[in-house]
Amino acid sequence: MSKELDLGSWVNDVVQHLLENYSGVFDSLGGVVSGFSEGIEALLMLPPAWLLIAIFVGLGLWRIGARFAAFTAVSFILIVLTGFWEQTVVTLGLTFSATLISLVLGIPLGIWSARSERVAMITRPVLDFMQTMPAFVYLIPAAMLFGLGRVPGIIATVIFAMPPAVRLTNLGIRQVNKEIVEAGQSFGCNSRQLLFKVQLPNAMPSIMAGVNQTIMMALSMVIIASMVGAGGLGNDVLASIQRLDIGLGFESGMAVVLLAIILDRITESFGTAKRATQKAAWYTWVSTKLRLQRQ
Repeated sequence: MSKELDLGSWVNDVVQHLLENYSGVFDSLGGVVSGFSEGIEALLMLPPAWLLIAIFVGLGLWRIGARFAAFTAVSFILIVLTGFWEQTVVTLGLTFSATLISLVLGIPLGIWSARSERVAMITRPVLDFMQTMPAFVYLIPAAMLFGLGRVPGIIATVIFAMPPAVRLTNLGIRQVNKEIVEAGQSFGCNSRQLLFKVQLPNAMPSIMAGVNQTIMMALSMVIIASMVGAGGLGNDVLASIQRLDIGLGFESGMAVVLLAIILDRITESFGTAKRATQKAAWYTWVSTKLRLQRQ
């Protein structure tokens, strides 16, 4: 079949050019990402299983309630008994690494997009492309540029998982009540104070929803990234497909599902702060500002 426009060959040429001229840059970037991920994984592996489980159970009890804390405890005990604890911790480390990188890049970009229409106009189609491109496609250039292992998996995961952080940060800041913003300006807030004292606190539910979605997308992509050697539960899922082992697929898939539910519910709880608490913090800040002006 003849092609009038061979985009694929152009993309191959670009990747080949990057490999030939900037391999040192990619090696350095890969070393940083690998060290960061290994540090987080080592930190999670450091405490015994019961202590890490207790931390998650405590978070569930504090943020949601006793029933969810009991569910968390039972879920992790089930993962331990089925022999998938180490793989779960590796998956958790990969997810946290990719999520933190996504948030460090995505939240500032979302803030910039909210404050600049030009930036928003440029980033919107890029984010659309990042979200709609099939996840498997990201693994090909990542593996070519960074080799096999955890690094290409994390890089591909960051590309796949970052858009919700950017979009929901942008949306949250834009949806802050204009009267509140005008009140902050009338009290003499500069641009920095307006962002950190007014806009970000009021946009926090939307930002936390973005964090939640980023974690969920990162977890799903980390499992797919086992195809390039990222490790974790994805290796067991991939092995079950290759061997047609239904039992292994069910056990490893169940561990992924339980981990996803726990992470989803805990992170979601941080985005449901009561508006009354936010308003109280806002009125306290305004009254303090007025008191200082009077003095």
